Amino acid sequence: MQRIAMWSGPRNISSAMMRAWGNRPDTVVCDEPLYAHYLLTTAAPHPGADEVIRSQSTDWRAVARMLAEDPLPPGKTVFYQKHMTHHMLPRIERDWLERLTHVFLIREPREVVASFTRIAGPPTLEATGLPQQLDLFEWVGERTGQVPPVIDARDVLADPPGVLRRLCEAVDVEFSEAMLSWPPGPRATDGVWAKYWYDAVVESTTFQPYRPSTKPVPDGLDDLLREADEIYARLYAQRIR
Repeated sequence: MQRIAMWSGPRNISSAMMRAWGNRPDTVVCDEPLYAHYLLTTAAPHPGADEVIRSQSTDWRAVARMLAEDPLPPGKTVFYQKHMTHHMLPRIERDWLERLTHVFLIREPREVVASFTRIAGPPTLEATGLPQQLDLFEWVGERTGQVPPVIDARDVLADPPGVLRRLCEAVDVEFSEAMLSWPPGPRATDGVWAKYWYDAVVESTTFQPYRPSTKPVPDGLDDLLREADEIYARLYAQRIR
């Protein structure tokens, strides 16, 4: 059995990646299980926050037990967990993370900020999830003695079969062609926030070819982007090619 925690920031291809893994016959997926705890704790002004809080457990300990200990449904041997790095608040203990296999999904910060702003307004650096992503990356590396796998969204979109094969090798799971396409439409495993954030992925049937973002970045975010770029560059240097 493999329990894979994919750590991403917002406005990445994390939902499409969840579709890819969810289309495998041996895999069960989980969508942002710490989101309700994050919203209740921070009161972040996200669309549909009250609905999200009602839809999930807000007890991080209960969520951790489910992610690290609960048995999988019959016939399933892979538990793919889609996580947002900013949901791992400092108050959440990390011992349970040692029972998971960790992967980090990154995206060029300018594209993240432009996309995030369109839905939730200009982010803080913490809202991009990049500082938390680097912290978790280093924490996992210290405990395993190995560099955790990192994949970049642009690389995935440029070569889905190549990058996904390498990713599966890195997490000791056999690659499946089922990961390359999926039926359109919503999923029962999608969070209730899908109606605010998942418009493109709900209509998708595969990874879309990479196209540079044309969305504008608001003025006044130069310092944020400079810090975000520094963190991104450190993770990008470790990515699967």
